Amino acid sequence: MKIVVIGGSGLIGSNVVNRLRALGHEVLAASPNSGVNTITREGLAEALSGAQVVVDVANSPNFEDKAVLEFFQTSGRNLLAAEAAAGVGHHVALSVVGSERNPDSGYLRAKLAQESLIKESGIPYTILRATQFFEFVGAIVQSSADGDAFRLSPALFQPIAANDVSAVLADLAAGAPLNGTIEVAGPELIPMDAIARQYLTAKGDTRAVIADVRARYFGAELNDKSLTPDENPRLGQTRFGDWLSASPVRV
Repeated sequence: MKIVVIGGSGLIGSNVVNRLRALGHEVLAASPNSGVNTITREGLAEALSGAQVVVDVANSPNFEDKAVLEFFQTSGRNLLAAEAAAGVGHHVALSVVGSERNPDSGYLRAKLAQESLIKESGIPYTILRATQFFEFVGAIVQSSADGDAFRLSPALFQPIAANDVSAVLADLAAGAPLNGTIEVAGPELIPMDAIARQYLTAKGDTRAVIADVRARYFGAELNDKSLTPDENPRLGQTRFGDWLSASPVRV
């Protein structure tokens, strides 16, 4: 079947595209670079013509509160309207675990707004909520810089390899709509400050990591439930230490 992956040239999107093509599907990797823009609608109707499934993994280029909300609302409305016109039968979207529990995070508020648009669209859907990617740990650490140290919350989270998220997305895209939300997380619960130390040690960075319960994660003050999944999520197989050993570490 024809599957369109919005954000198909990115970290997750390109992986999903390759997996679905390997399964024999006709897959279009759609992004502004390929002439498909969900904000301006350029190329959108043409891309969705004949598509049975759309997988939306596009991300905002700007994480400022107002900009990220405008991105997900505008992109979501345009994409869902084009899907309705094209007769798309399954909308698959990637969201974030804990979006409703972190109202102080502008990014997570925007993801929650995106989810609401999907649920109200009338198009059969599946929403996959994922925990934070291993690939973004470096950015999380850098965002916590405080002079010559890093200040992070000791709250638990359950990060996951992007490859494991992509595998679940491809599986969902090839299946029937769930008309619901499922969660996927890594195999280990880890305090955020502890994973920062592990990451910096692997990089050879000796700067200190300070555990601070008041430290904010992109605007949100965390507790052990803020970013962790509910009961019985799907679990990735890759452990952070193994991923570190296999991956070049960059900050």
